[in-house]
Amino acid sequence: MTLPEVGIFARTFPRTTAATVAAAVAEAGFRLAQFNFSAIAMPTLAPDVSLDAVTAVGRDFRDAGVAVWGLSATYNIIHPDRAFRLRQTRQAARLIEISPLLGVTAVTLCSGTLNADDMWTGHPDNGSAAAWAGLRSTLDALLEAASDAGIKLGIEPESANVIDSARRAHRLISELGSDARHVGIVLDPGNLVAPETIRRQDDIVNEAFDLLGEHIIGLQAKDLTAAGPAPLGRGDLDYTMICRRTLELGRAVPIIIQDATEDDASRSGRYLRDRLHAARNT
Repeated sequence: MTLPEVGIFARTFPRTTAATVAAAVAEAGFRLAQFNFSAIAMPTLAPDVSLDAVTAVGRDFRDAGVAVWGLSATYNIIHPDRAFRLRQTRQAARLIEISPLLGVTAVTLCSGTLNADDMWTGHPDNGSAAAWAGLRSTLDALLEAASDAGIKLGIEPESANVIDSARRAHRLISELGSDARHVGIVLDPGNLVAPETIRRQDDIVNEAFDLLGEHIIGLQAKDLTAAGPAPLGRGDLDYTMICRRTLELGRAVPIIIQDATEDDASRSGRYLRDRLHAARNT
């Protein structure tokens, strides 16, 4: 069985040029990355980036021997300021349209929150019908761009957002019908399991794989304990179990390391590859 490729967020290595970011990714032992324009001190949605500049980013990563699996286009897609939201949606749609220049499989999104100050902070009304309608309205505009670009939109269940669970992600996929072919799930167990639910991680993670398995296009990896975030492999998430469920998908779904520090990136990569080997051998 071919093991999934282990990659890393390129923004782990902030630099002034894509070439130096790509070189740092490769030097840390990775051949796969998720790119965010913030890695080269640009806004994530890169509204002013030229086609030539995007093409150059793709070339720089290829020259370094690093494939770009995904591109981050994270913004608050249900931001309560409608004019601001629509402006960012137009920027995201453009980024999706030009993403093939990087050779990506997916462009990843945030499913949004009604909190106007921070897209990673929840809001009491995120579970409301109005919040869901806002998600669907914005997503419809982005689906057209994804279809034209021939890529998938990566939706990540995140506790502070509208898609806050595997069940709500499954609901979205079901509602999209034929449009679901343009959407994939990016599963981050560290966003579904919280410090207060760490003892129930088996139930939470297994439910996510059971409900979403056929739609999972990528995983993200970070770690936590009952006290909060931890370096990958030094927390309490059971990555042997997570890797075993990933292998059971029957296809090489990439795992992208998130939130590692630059000086811990290589060790994190080795740890995750070791867990994949252990899972294959159990």
